Amino acid sequence: MARVTRALVERPLEGRTIVVTRARAQAQRFVQLLEAAGARVLQAPTIVIEPPASWELLDTALAALESFTWVVFTSVNGVAMVDRRLAARGLPWAAIARKRVAAIGPATADALVEHGVRVELVPTEYRAEALVERLRRVVGPADRVLLPRAKETRDVLVVELRRLGVAVTEVPAYQTRRIDDGVVRLREALAAGAVDAVTFTSSSTARNFAEQFSDDERSAWRGRIAVASIGPITAATAAEYGLSTDVMPSEYTIPALARALADYFARIPRNAGRRPRRSE
Repeated sequence: MARVTRALVERPLEGRTIVVTRARAQAQRFVQLLEAAGARVLQAPTIVIEPPASWELLDTALAALESFTWVVFTSVNGVAMVDRRLAARGLPWAAIARKRVAAIGPATADALVEHGVRVELVPTEYRAEALVERLRRVVGPADRVLLPRAKETRDVLVVELRRLGVAVTEVPAYQTRRIDDGVVRLREALAAGAVDAVTFTSSSTARNFAEQFSDDERSAWRGRIAVASIGPITAATAAEYGLSTDVMPSEYTIPALARALADYFARIPRNAGRRPRRSE
């Protein structure tokens, strides 16, 4: 008995099946963390990250880097795609390193540091509203901000910076496309009650996952399958489809989400019919 108890403490997700909807190319770290905690991971990516339809706007902005005061990155994907275009154009990261640089969170900041870029500003809460609040203290009408990010995303950052009189150049660095990879296997596992939790790491993963199923199917999972969202924006999107979030970390990162899932399931007896209060 002591050996079993110790194993559950060390591997709190032992015997649990966790669905990862994150794009496969970005999911490896998350999968590793979940598996290290004992989970069986069912990968069912709902999005794929692709280049924008045209590189023209990004290339034009990169050619005019000297005209910008700030460069603001809102995802690791944005950093990766800018790196791709800098290399294609024979431009060094030093051109961006000379700018004032902000990142939405530590993972994005770490990706920039790998390219020799000193990140001046990272908000304590990793979402657009917090980034705006930090930038509000240091930008003004004389500043020009370059914002390379997903083709379709929330407008909060652009709208609020422009209200401050800042000139914002928003350019598409990548786009997300919905995919139905493994949906048949996933539907079977959900219907069979073989899934313990579904994870969402962005609004697009939540939306694209939910739209693969009917209202009746989603309703049938309620109370049986935990929903884990990386942050409040993602949770709000999931809620639009009747998927209330049970697990959400206080820090909106992949490692924190994995820890929150482990903590959540560590509090549930193996065959419990009732789920505990949301983990935060």
